[in-house]
Amino acid sequence: MDLQILLAVAAGAAGASAFFIGSSRAHLTRWFPHSRQPKKPKGLVEVKKVKNPHPDWQPGQKLPHPFDSNHRLELDPAQEGAGLYPFVISSVVPRPIAFISSLSKEGVGNLSPYSYFGVMSHDPPYVTIGTCATSGRPNRMKDSQQNILETGEFTLNMMSEWFLEAANHTCGNYDRGVNEVELAGLTPVPSVRVKPPRIDEAAVQLECKLRHTYDVKNTKEEVTATIIIGEVVLIHVLEAVTGKTGHGHIYVEFDKYAPVSRLGGNTYARITETYDLPRPGKEWQERDALVAPAK
Repeated sequence: MDLQILLAVAAGAAGASAFFIGSSRAHLTRWFPHSRQPKKPKGLVEVKKVKNPHPDWQPGQKLPHPFDSNHRLELDPAQEGAGLYPFVISSVVPRPIAFISSLSKEGVGNLSPYSYFGVMSHDPPYVTIGTCATSGRPNRMKDSQQNILETGEFTLNMMSEWFLEAANHTCGNYDRGVNEVELAGLTPVPSVRVKPPRIDEAAVQLECKLRHTYDVKNTKEEVTATIIIGEVVLIHVLEAVTGKTGHGHIYVEFDKYAPVSRLGGNTYARITETYDLPRPGKEWQERDALVAPAK
């Protein structure tokens, strides 16, 4: 897969994220009409609906950062190299965490959490995983990457709070062939369309098949990471965390789902507060005409 295709996929993902984050209240009401939603039980995580940070903001009003100095550092990725890792994982946050279950060609299982991860589309769903090269291995590949390349299959099991400690226990630098599922006391269950098992503790489980890979190279032409792109071929979702839109489509209620995200270092985060912001209408491109004083 060439870089142009990869960038196109990423651009599509950014557009989709902007759409969902900025969807208008009217649009969301069509999807989630209050009159059709059953009264939901209290979620596993107490999530408060709060006001947005600047409820009195008006279009065109400046929102500067709150710091005294505007001095900025410049970081050149070509110069920083691997030293850029702490900045990347602490600045591009929060990141969802995907629990990757895979099998080697000999059938040995592996389980590992990845936060270089995202969903890129929905029809069909494509996911991307970034797996970094690692020293100490003859091929510099992590077990998950090697297994996926060998078999073309894997499952993504989304992480929730109720099994966080067990999930985190799988991310150690264990020897190849160690079964992290057993090590952490998690529960494998058979998949339907792929061979790697799903993890029963996960509320959302995605069966995936490898579609593309893209090697990332540094200025020395060394492969430092591989981006794996997979297609979701079957979804399993715990009914207890779901709701239905006004059109009858399934969605996940995040207070029951209790998703966990990754920040920098060893820090995880939970969702405790949310607020809604409607998407502006097209008429705001005529803003100056709308706010101009009458003559």
